[in-house]
Amino acid sequence: MIHKFIFDGVRIVLDVHSGAVHVVDELVWELLELYRSKSKDEILQALSAGYAPAEIEQALAEIKTLQEEGLLFTADPHQEGYRPRTDGVVKALCLHAAHDCNLRCKYCFAGQGQFGGPGGLMSAQVGRAAIDFLIKQSGNRKHIEIDFFGGEPLLNFKVIKELVPYGREKAKQAGKEIKFTLTTNGMLLNKEVQQFLLDNQMAAVLSLDGRPAVHNAMRPTPTGKGSYDRVLQAFQEYVQQKPPGGYYIRGTYTRHNLDFSRDVIHMAELGFRDISVEPVVAGNETDYAFRQEDLPVLLEEYEKLTRELLARREAGDPINFFHFNIDLNGGPCLPKRLSGCGAGYEYLAVTPEGDLYPCHQFVGRPEFWLGHVTEGIKKPEIVEKFRQAHIYNKPRCVNCWAKFYCSGGCHANAQAFNNNLLEPYEIGCQLARKRFECAIYLQVKQAGLA
Repeated sequence: MIHKFIFDGVRIVLDVHSGAVHVVDELVWELLELYRSKSKDEILQALSAGYAPAEIEQALAEIKTLQEEGLLFTADPHQEGYRPRTDGVVKALCLHAAHDCNLRCKYCFAGQGQFGGPGGLMSAQVGRAAIDFLIKQSGNRKHIEIDFFGGEPLLNFKVIKELVPYGREKAKQAGKEIKFTLTTNGMLLNKEVQQFLLDNQMAAVLSLDGRPAVHNAMRPTPTGKGSYDRVLQAFQEYVQQKPPGGYYIRGTYTRHNLDFSRDVIHMAELGFRDISVEPVVAGNETDYAFRQEDLPVLLEEYEKLTRELLARREAGDPINFFHFNIDLNGGPCLPKRLSGCGAGYEYLAVTPEGDLYPCHQFVGRPEFWLGHVTEGIKKPEIVEKFRQAHIYNKPRCVNCWAKFYCSGGCHANAQAFNNNLLEPYEIGCQLARKRFECAIYLQVKQAGLA
């Protein structure tokens, strides 16, 4: 399988199963349409009006060489199927430190932080039990991760301050290394919190949607006021300290800002260099959910963003845009390429009460309850359902050229829109494919191939 696309006049060919990328001329572009279905004589006749026979024969020889080297028309190495690991290793937990929030984001999938249930804060006891569960369930895996999430996790900063040293000590005793990440809306990101994140080399995900009007419209306070000015100051103060654990400014774009490339550039102009702006996932009953007719605009926005990022890179001012980060040299490990984030078996979410769910977007839904940190997994059949939700069990993914980059898409989106883990969210698929084309083009330009 190959995928061909043209970006700003550059003809690019991706060999799907090897991951090889080729920049080709117009002759090879045309030949690839005929190569596997026509004989040499038929090809020479079909293209004789535009090219000399010697040119065509040389190009055919080059294509044949690439095919023999496993760089073109490569067979699917897993066409007989894929069997995921069954060792039960858990590598990361999303700890819901707080089921409460100090903002009222309109697109919040968590119901303003409460996930459809009563609000509450995680106790240190539950947090320690969750860390103990992770260390036990991680088996021989050396690297493990805790993500502090909410609601707004900093509403429970006191407990977070207890859990980080506890986790480090427990991991050390077990011969493991633990990484901590915290996602925050910034309302409580004061100097004490900033110093704690810096001292503990924690990664931070900082929620900012872009331009002031965009951010304030979707991320108001409980009184309806905008939060932009307050959180921007905190984020800039923090990022200026060059946090050793790294950060991402993470935004969400909706139907109300289809011109989202302007929000990315706005954040870049504020001094941020690690940026992630992602499409909202919302039901059609909301006024901010995407419609099929929005797709041409959204796809063009990704192209605009690509050109802007390329210009900035060439000017010596590169921006790290999360969704354009792909590895063309083998990429992530095989399970991640075929199964994605590992939600439901390698990556689990923990509520303030200690209940386990496949990920944060399934929290509060009884049919996806998995167990408890003090008792372990009680619903192994649900775990197995998620383990088997890989691209070779998704009919629409098997023949998709982008399958090794998106890994089948988000399980929560598939469940929300199609009530089926094995049927991806179509608008999400189309946006992802465009992002990957943009990412490949950027790498081609960076490598000087075009």
